[in-house]
Amino acid sequence: MSVITNRVEREAQLATLDPVWARIRAEAQDASLVEPALSAFLLDSILSHNTLEAAVGHRVASRLDHEAVGSHIIAHAFAEAIADQPDIAEAVRADIAAVLDRDPACHRALEPVLYFKGFHAIQSHRLAHWLWASGRRDFALYLQSRASSVFGVDIHPAARIGRGIMFDHATGIVVGETATIGDNVSMLHGVTLGGNGKEEGDRHPKVQRGVLIGAGAKILGNLSIGCCSRVAAGSVVLSDVPADTTVAGVPARVVGKAGCSEPARSMNHLIEGQSPDR
Repeated sequence: MSVITNRVEREAQLATLDPVWARIRAEAQDASLVEPALSAFLLDSILSHNTLEAAVGHRVASRLDHEAVGSHIIAHAFAEAIADQPDIAEAVRADIAAVLDRDPACHRALEPVLYFKGFHAIQSHRLAHWLWASGRRDFALYLQSRASSVFGVDIHPAARIGRGIMFDHATGIVVGETATIGDNVSMLHGVTLGGNGKEEGDRHPKVQRGVLIGAGAKILGNLSIGCCSRVAAGSVVLSDVPADTTVAGVPARVVGKAGCSEPARSMNHLIEGQSPDR
């Protein structure tokens, strides 16, 4: 049996077992033909790996690489995390699907894995959170610091984040220690999930599933952002937000319904009744 036949059979089997990874590999192969100058990069980042988890761990580690802690150490820790907590692998795939579904600038599953710092920041946090929960807090804090420097995204390792998360552009996102972010949440650049004052303990926002948070919004204190609600860009939220509503302003107030059943997927930032051309 020829090498080509073996490869075709392996790729067909992979498409059945892990269609996301099969798609990314196929896109990387196509990209290497279109742009031969990136062939070595694509081979190192995607095509030389056996699994999506290994490729993501390698790519994130390569971006976080520093003489103080080399990329091989970070990639090894990511592999340890996946082995100990397989749910991380499922979350990675859900995050890729979220970007493909919600970002009109993303046309291939390959793109967030290789290029999008919001996706990379989330995966860095998934590793840091696992390290934090495993008692390896100095390594977790190192990754937080390094990710903040490289990606411009600062997430405390103790913060809890669900799956299907998209950080669009991501620059300037800050998430505090006791914050939680539910499944299928979309956040734009400049969002802060911060504390209010100097109190200790549970002091950061709890963002429920399906929420859309616009650019530059500041959500401060131990409060709840209800399921499938929207926080308008530039708002300052200081009290609980009901489910299925839109809040806007400084301080934020309810200005209408969310406008759809899944704001985080629609990515529609218009306030109810506002015309798109105004």
